[in-house]
Amino acid sequence: MQKRAALSELGLSIGKKARLRRILFDYGLRNGTALFLPYDQGLEHGPRDFFANPEASDPRYIMKLAVAGEFNGVAIQIGLAEKFFWEYAGEIPLILKLNGKTDIPSDAAALSPVHAGVEDAVRLGADAVGYTLYVGSPAQEADFAQYRTIRADAQRLGMPLIVWAYPRGEAIEAKGGKDSFYAVDYAARVASELGADVVKVNFPRPDRRDHVRPPYEEIFSPQQAIDHVVRSANRTLVLVSGGERAGDEAMYRKAEQAMDAGGLGLIFGRNVWQRGYDDSLNFIDGLKEILVQHPSE
Repeated sequence: MQKRAALSELGLSIGKKARLRRILFDYGLRNGTALFLPYDQGLEHGPRDFFANPEASDPRYIMKLAVAGEFNGVAIQIGLAEKFFWEYAGEIPLILKLNGKTDIPSDAAALSPVHAGVEDAVRLGADAVGYTLYVGSPAQEADFAQYRTIRADAQRLGMPLIVWAYPRGEAIEAKGGKDSFYAVDYAARVASELGADVVKVNFPRPDRRDHVRPPYEEIFSPQQAIDHVVRSANRTLVLVSGGERAGDEAMYRKAEQAMDAGGLGLIFGRNVWQRGYDDSLNFIDGLKEILVQHPSE
């Protein structure tokens, strides 16, 4: 079991440390772990994600669920933050997502445009901002340029920066795919190298070894893979994404492995709200039973 870096070891500015401490120790389990509820899928995937549970199309339903489930924060885009978060301000931390795109065009040259700034996050009372970085995309030069501006503003304003580090593009697909161990490990390292405070990654798939670069063609267990991803991120804290809806036992196993690797926590969206309200809360309780076993020292 790997040890998670403490906030005092991360070289954070006063504002960043204060906000992260509030997220991790004033909300959720209050033990230094994190459980976040992302709700940016309406932009990223469209309304199709809400067919499994039509009530989830209403942002007020999601806010209510986030508060009742005692999440450490909810991640939403600027429009929903301005129209709905004010009712829940102070009850749950806001992670303002600053960029996003639709899934209508191809991901061959993926780029996620910026729709809001760090100043908006301050105005709305957010405790962190989120930025999607498409690692490996042919558009990475433009992506890095707009990310640099966001990172500088976050540093200046003392706002924690969470990077959604997502491998995308033709070159990624030719080297094992976006969820391969090679791609996810690389993405975690890129986020750390570029100054992210926290990185959100998908759980790596070490079984996807076709055309990957050495040594990723070797056989690794899922635990070995996520262990290495967390090490690659070093002093950037790691959140593991739930991804598409899957069975509860598979999700619990993913959560256990992520926390054993030294992860900060989990950011599960569709696996939480693509089901009925009570079922969601029961599933959340199961995740918390795992997180409670991994407090910060």
